[in-house]
Amino acid sequence: MQLGDARAGRLAGNLTAFGRSLRRAGVPVDASRIALAQQAALLIDLGRRDDLAAALETVLVSRERDRAVFRELFDAFFRDPRVAHKLLAQLLPTAEGRAEPDRRRARVRDALQPPRAKTPLAQPQAKDREFEFDAAMTASDLQRLHHADFNSLSADEYALVERLAREIALRMPELPSRRMRPGWRGERPHWPGVMRRAARSGGELLDLPRLERRMSPLPLMVLVDVSGSMERYSRMLLAFLHAATRAHRRRDVLAFGMDLTDLQSAFGLADTDAMLEQTNALIADYAGGTRLGASLAQLRQRHARRLIGRRTVVLIITDGLDTGEPEVLQQQLQWLRLHSRRLLWLNPLMRFDGYAPLARGAAALHAHAHVMLAVHNLSRLQELAASLARLLRN
Repeated sequence: MQLGDARAGRLAGNLTAFGRSLRRAGVPVDASRIALAQQAALLIDLGRRDDLAAALETVLVSRERDRAVFRELFDAFFRDPRVAHKLLAQLLPTAEGRAEPDRRRARVRDALQPPRAKTPLAQPQAKDREFEFDAAMTASDLQRLHHADFNSLSADEYALVERLAREIALRMPELPSRRMRPGWRGERPHWPGVMRRAARSGGELLDLPRLERRMSPLPLMVLVDVSGSMERYSRMLLAFLHAATRAHRRRDVLAFGMDLTDLQSAFGLADTDAMLEQTNALIADYAGGTRLGASLAQLRQRHARRLIGRRTVVLIITDGLDTGEPEVLQQQLQWLRLHSRRLLWLNPLMRFDGYAPLARGAAALHAHAHVMLAVHNLSRLQELAASLARLLRN
């Protein structure tokens, strides 16, 4: 049996392109899975199409809801390349699944389209983008996107929701600081101001300037889970936080998976897209496992000074599916709660009715966090921004 031209590398290139198409369709596929797919393809008879499909599905698909998308995308991708582009608009559901046929076809069609080049000329202005949104979608469509789970969106819908998430402002509450400034309601007189005003009025004291405390926003620290189960949520929330806290001076963002990664250099960039690109380059364990306890131990050892005087608000964005030692996680969460003003757990799994934190990591987070909030769709992000001041005041 002829396996193909190995010198040209067509098998490896086709499998890599297929993995990227699955990723654009919303299926979590990383470089390690693509490497496993290439190894699996060498262990089977490539002359049998069904054997290749079964082998690739075994190593590339980890969620039941993605199986129908994989099978349909496999059938469309490995057709005759000369006619593949003619079949994109005529994709039919060929596998049984719980996903809606229209949504599944949209995800497959978006994944097969080549990525559009991002150039400065291709970026629409704010007014043009707003016009495109209004023309492309009705009010009911936009309402549906506001309540749609990030993990169920197609590629185009995900890009649109990400743009909308960047428009949400996240204002931190302001509290009096130790620094003083001239004002009218302070307890102590501002003597330099008193002397200047007296000199202007011929030595008479007409008013008494005072010193009042400066108002400063609470410091913010964000810990984002970048494991495989949080892949789509972490990207959306990173884009949201970068745009929402751009004017915040005291903002620390760190990503954790198997290790802790400092994202301060990426969040120092003004453009959100550039921030996401640099974040992908900085995180070495993206879409891997989760060891929150070990990551918090690294935070305690290397970045404990960023927790400013027990005034810092800490946001932990994770689903709580931790694979580390539960005793270490308990100790580190207890330390983090003791050295922060508020510990808020943002959990995308709260999208399920009747959710209970039964996993070991989730139970530890639930015991030590002050508040647990849902962040799985756009409306929840808006509620978070609107209620953050009230939550921190209580």
